[in-house]
Amino acid sequence: MQKREFWSRFRNNRLAMSGLVMVAGMFVVALAAPWLAPYDPGYINLKEMLMPPSQAHPLGTDTLGRDVLSRIIYGARVSLMVGFVAVGIATLIGVLVGCLAGYYGGWIDQVCMRLVDVMLCFPTLFLILAVIAVLGPSIWNIMVVIGLTGWMGVARLVRAEFLSLREREFVVAARSLGASDARLILRHLLPNALTPVMVSATLGVAGAILVESALSFLGLGVQPPTPSWGNIITMGQDNIEIAWWLSFFPGLAILVTVMSYNLLGEGIREAIDPRLKE
Repeated sequence: MQKREFWSRFRNNRLAMSGLVMVAGMFVVALAAPWLAPYDPGYINLKEMLMPPSQAHPLGTDTLGRDVLSRIIYGARVSLMVGFVAVGIATLIGVLVGCLAGYYGGWIDQVCMRLVDVMLCFPTLFLILAVIAVLGPSIWNIMVVIGLTGWMGVARLVRAEFLSLREREFVVAARSLGASDARLILRHLLPNALTPVMVSATLGVAGAILVESALSFLGLGVQPPTPSWGNIITMGQDNIEIAWWLSFFPGLAILVTVMSYNLLGEGIREAIDPRLKE
């Protein structure tokens, strides 16, 4: 019944449904890239470099004559993979730390929360830039570093939920029946604490995609010839006056993707807690 009510509220939110449709469309584009892309994204044709949008190349070509539409389609794979893997790492760490802090309390809670405070003291983007500069730019380093620097919000959410749930009647009853700490956490507390985590993870994907695009734009992200929305924009930066399409179309792809995940996340939040809806 709760699932029906959730879906009914979510379906009645037009912005949330729009976000869901656009996110689903991004998945289809990423998975079907070999069939949707009109050209090989790495094919170089110097005779057609910096061609404006045309029938042959709907979004134009870059400085090496590569089709921009094909590179944006393949770049969707990179962005979505970075977003989901990075958020997966951050969510896993955040849930683990939040569970320990919220359930045990005392000195464990103090240590976990002070660790969160220390991590929050560092500007996230500058911390990521420093780590990437040391480890070297690669897609795997980017995913791991974004995940390792983005778990603090999830940890706080899970801790707050555990603090409010651990003294509830059903938890006290399970504890009085001899349930172990692991069973209490995994079977009784954690399933009831994942609601805000779902919203945070959905919104986190959008943030991770933005960070990856920023790193690629700065030359510390996904390295050419692998197509990424960020490094396509970087190429357009040097030719902005004569090749506007190199910056406009990948920037539009980033805008639509981030907006889609934000709409989806807000829709899930309002469907879960209808009191938030005006």
